[in-house]
Amino acid sequence: MERRVVIIGAGISGLLACKYSVEKGFDPVVFEAEDRIGGVWNRTIQSTKLQNVKDGFRFSDFDWPASVQEIFPSHTEVLDYVESYARHFNLYPYIKFHSRVINIDFVGESFEEMKTWDLWGGTGMAFGSKGKWHITVLDTETNATEVHQAEFVILCIGRFSGLPNIPELPPTYCSKVFDGKVMHSMEYSDMEKSAAVELIKGKRITIVGSQKSAVDLAVECAEANGVKYPCVMIQRNPHWLLPGNGFLISHVGHLYFNRFAELCLHKPGQNVLYWLLATVLSPLRWGISKFSEIYLQWKLPLKKYGLVPRHSFLEDVSSCQTCMLPDNFYDKVEGGSIIIKRSQSFRFCKEGLIVGGEDKPISSDLVILATGYKGDQKLKNIFRSSVFQKYLVPSPASTIPLYRQVIHPRIPQLAVIGYTEGFANLPSFEIRCHWLTHLLDGNIKLPSIGAMEKDTARWESHMKRYGRRNFRRSCVGTSNIWYNDQLCKDMNCNPRRKTGFLAEWFQPYGPADYAGLADQKR
Repeated sequence: MERRVVIIGAGISGLLACKYSVEKGFDPVVFEAEDRIGGVWNRTIQSTKLQNVKDGFRFSDFDWPASVQEIFPSHTEVLDYVESYARHFNLYPYIKFHSRVINIDFVGESFEEMKTWDLWGGTGMAFGSKGKWHITVLDTETNATEVHQAEFVILCIGRFSGLPNIPELPPTYCSKVFDGKVMHSMEYSDMEKSAAVELIKGKRITIVGSQKSAVDLAVECAEANGVKYPCVMIQRNPHWLLPGNGFLISHVGHLYFNRFAELCLHKPGQNVLYWLLATVLSPLRWGISKFSEIYLQWKLPLKKYGLVPRHSFLEDVSSCQTCMLPDNFYDKVEGGSIIIKRSQSFRFCKEGLIVGGEDKPISSDLVILATGYKGDQKLKNIFRSSVFQKYLVPSPASTIPLYRQVIHPRIPQLAVIGYTEGFANLPSFEIRCHWLTHLLDGNIKLPSIGAMEKDTARWESHMKRYGRRNFRRSCVGTSNIWYNDQLCKDMNCNPRRKTGFLAEWFQPYGPADYAGLADQKR
């Protein structure tokens, strides 16, 4: 049978999927809606920097250029690095730009037949059934649509773009009653630099949000307008944000991202001995989290401005919610060019916004909603079948159930790369692409559908235990080594990647530890 592979999206995950599938002898077609690769790095706020040290955010076989000296490179340096990777491995010939995938549909197998399968795709193989995918693609230059066919589809569409999360408010309190302009941070990120500067200059700006986009935007607005027109931030649930220097950012890997740190966690599928050990070490786990919180409250004026989160530092790390503060953020707060208001609710009025507990409106010319994205809905919408949509998002109280965070047990001949998060996404995406191309090449034997569903349920319970209210972020950050071990074992590779007992247990794991993985066998 034919083994045609289609990859949707040419961000980092799409490029990795393309590179490793080519190495396995496939001839993939990559559909990219934009005119440039890079995904979210192609459309971001001007002041955004990499959230990880560059040595922890790199391709295992392609290092950063010597010209990049910053520990936390700018977004333009990240984009240049990604484009250099694509050129180095000659990936551009596989990419079709201006090609927006409207939907995908699996044909050739009835849902009644698929429900009887005990193995994924009927055989447990990537190309096991007689079904194939129909991919409807819109040419954004000519507005013409075309249906392509493939035996396997890899979704690399990301979760932090495309479908913004807009807070729902009653009609009398929604943005229509406001005389000014309202936009989502996605729209601002899409603007040219000169247009963005012109938009915010001399404006009274209010930003709703407490995550990375919100704080980056606040700094840009503060730099543009100073104390004359201070930027107001409305934060509902502040998060533990890290300063770009100091002890914690330098040692977070030793505290949370090595094998010993993971011994303190109850992990999916671990044996009784490991479970008991995690229980015994739970006070240490609590102590490390509490130490991190005390350090940040000493380092930053969180109490002064009412920004001490109600949840633990471990919860933020476990749900991939920690991020870096932009330079001089609290200097601008102290100087009065950023004003922070903490409120569980807000509503629009003619003059601007009114937050809970206050009667006086926040006078605004521009309101920017840095309120995140509906990543699960975006992923769901690409499927034409309502049955597959239901499989993918079974309920609001569930994560997207992906076995090995890559394939859905009941959706055949399809993989998702780039939805589940890690503390550093690039190396997480890379090892998943290793695993996926081993599966495509017939070198991984999958368990039954029932066994895969039990495994996804265990991972969901793990995410709920440590990520708590943010479990839907589907983050494996604090159990990343344990997760990678499973992928390595599936590929028959040695999961112990370091030399020496102390290094193996106490040094942080990073991309370099998995270099040459495709060539190594146990």
